[in-house]
Amino acid sequence: MKGYKILVVDDEQDLCEILKFNLENEGFAVDVAYSAEDAINLKLNKYDLLLLDVMMGKMSGFRLAEKIRKERKLHIPIIFLTAKDTDNDALTGFSLGADDYISKPFSVRQVIARVKAVLNRTKYEAKRSENLVIENMVVDVNSKKVILDGNYVKLTKKEFEILLLLVENQERIYSREEIMDYVWKDDIIVGNRTVDVNITRIRKKLGKYGKALTNRSGYGYCFDSDKI
Repeated sequence: MKGYKILVVDDEQDLCEILKFNLENEGFAVDVAYSAEDAINLKLNKYDLLLLDVMMGKMSGFRLAEKIRKERKLHIPIIFLTAKDTDNDALTGFSLGADDYISKPFSVRQVIARVKAVLNRTKYEAKRSENLVIENMVVDVNSKKVILDGNYVKLTKKEFEILLLLVENQERIYSREEIMDYVWKDDIIVGNRTVDVNITRIRKKLGKYGKALTNRSGYGYCFDSDKI
């Protein structure tokens, strides 16, 4: 997997050097930072993956991940390394956008395998089709636009994200809570009615294609192209 650049952030210098040595032997380019404070000052967008220790000095790995996601608005894959092995810690890590969570002590082979798995998954996601086409409706993933019969349909950011979620996963029904978690994430608390209101707006803007946004009573919403 040559060409991928990884940043290891851990206040245990020996561990950083071990990880750096072994990851470089696998063909990765590796930099290290011995604190979250040092890491936050780097050009993080040049990395393909971050290995973050949770328990560090003044700033924890969790706090660093929060800054990366919320303040820097970066979506670099993150794997947490931690000596703490509890469900709550794992849930905290995943709620901050972690892609994996490895408890210490670990084998270097385990870390390498997890790194490759995360990079392979994100590489696949990045290669997904830029255009999702349903008859004369095009959902352009790259430009975040919807084209209907050759004309752009003006959707808000939230409306587009809801539509994209349902169109990309047409076989699945999403509950209102799942849609809120996916679209609103850590935004202000919204109620179930917010999802319904946005779905109603999308339906109106999409004309006949809006009929495909189906409400399965007691379950949630899905995109059913057979309804068009």
